[in-house]
Amino acid sequence: MALKCGIVGLPNVGKSTLFNCLSSAKAQAANFPFCTIEPNLGVITVPDERLTKLAEIVHPGRIVPATCEIVDIAGLVKGASKGEGLGNKFLGNIRECDAIIHVIRCFDDDNVVREGGMAIDPIADKDIIDTELQLKDLETIESQMAKQEKVAATGNKDAKVLVGVLKAYKEVLDKGQNARSVTFESKEEQKAAHDLFLLTTKPVLYVCNVDEASAKTGNDYSKKIEEMAAQEGAEAMIIAAKTEEDIASLDSYEDKQLFLDELGLEQSGVNRLIEKAYHLLNLQTFITAGEMEVKAWTFHKGWKAPQCAGVIHTDFEKGFIRAEVIKYDDYIQYGSEAAIREAGKLGIEGKDYVVQDGDIMHFRFNV
Repeated sequence: MALKCGIVGLPNVGKSTLFNCLSSAKAQAANFPFCTIEPNLGVITVPDERLTKLAEIVHPGRIVPATCEIVDIAGLVKGASKGEGLGNKFLGNIRECDAIIHVIRCFDDDNVVREGGMAIDPIADKDIIDTELQLKDLETIESQMAKQEKVAATGNKDAKVLVGVLKAYKEVLDKGQNARSVTFESKEEQKAAHDLFLLTTKPVLYVCNVDEASAKTGNDYSKKIEEMAAQEGAEAMIIAAKTEEDIASLDSYEDKQLFLDELGLEQSGVNRLIEKAYHLLNLQTFITAGEMEVKAWTFHKGWKAPQCAGVIHTDFEKGFIRAEVIKYDDYIQYGSEAAIREAGKLGIEGKDYVVQDGDIMHFRFNV
C-alpha cells in the first residue's frame, strides 16, 4: 500500500533536515532557498514495539515493520499558484501526496535566512502556504464550474451532484478557508469531491520546528500554531529538527536514549512524527506472526477481514473463508498460540469482522 506524506513549507524552515532524520535517503540541506528542487523520496519504517515483543515469543527469522513513503518537496513562495519560484512543480508534487506534513519555522537564528528577510512569524508563514494552495484549488474549481453547469442543465444527475460539490468548496475557499473543512453526506457527493483531488482537502499535520531548548515544551511561536491547529480541528506537534538530526547520527541505541534523557524526552520527535503521519493517513496495522517472520501489514481503519486478507495477496480476499484472530494482549499474556487456543482466546471471524489495530491474523482461504 504505497501511500505518501509530503513535507511542505516555506524555504529554510527545516524540511530537508527533517527529511534526513526520517529517511535513509539524504536530502541536501543548505542555507539558501530552493536547495531542494527535485522532490526527495524516502521510505520510512513505522515504530512498533509490539513486533519486537512478539518476536521474543515467536523467535522468527526476521521482523518486517510497516512503512510509508515520505516526500521532501521544494520550498514554496508567495505567488506559487501563479508559477512564482518553483510553484507549478511544487503544487503538482503535493497533488500526488495523500497527506501533508507542514513544517513551520518556530525558532530564532540570525544565521538562517528567512524569505524576504522578514521577522519570524509562524502564522503568516502558515497563511502563505494555505493561500497558495487555496488559490490553486479555486483555479481548479472555476475551470470545472462553467462546463459542469452546462452539463447539469441537460438533466445529467452526476453533473448536478458535482456542481453542488464545487459550489460548496468555492464558498469556503472564497472565505480563505481550506476545502477540508467541508464534509459531504452522500456517497455520490463524497466520490465527486474525491475525484477533484483538491490540494486543501488533504489531511495536514503542522510540525513546529523549534530550537533544542524548546524541544520538550515548545515556545511562544509553537503555541500560536497549536492554538490555530486546535481551531481548525487539525493536529500539531513540536520537533527540534536539527537536534533530531544530531540524535540520528549517533551509532548506538544507548547513546540516542542518553541524548533523549538529557532533553527530558521519552521518545524521539521523529518517532512521534512517523506515528502521527501514519495515523494521519487513517492507517492501522495487523500482524502475522510465525517462525519465518513477524510482519506488520498496513490497512485502512474500518476495513473488514477480507479486505485485509487482500493486502497479503488478492487470492486471500477472493477465496476468503474465515480469519483466525488473536488479540495482541492475549498473545503477550499466554505466550503461545497453543496456550491461547486452550484458553479459548482464539477468535474465528467471518466476512463482516472489522479488523482492529494490532490484531494478529491468520487467514483461511480457498481458490
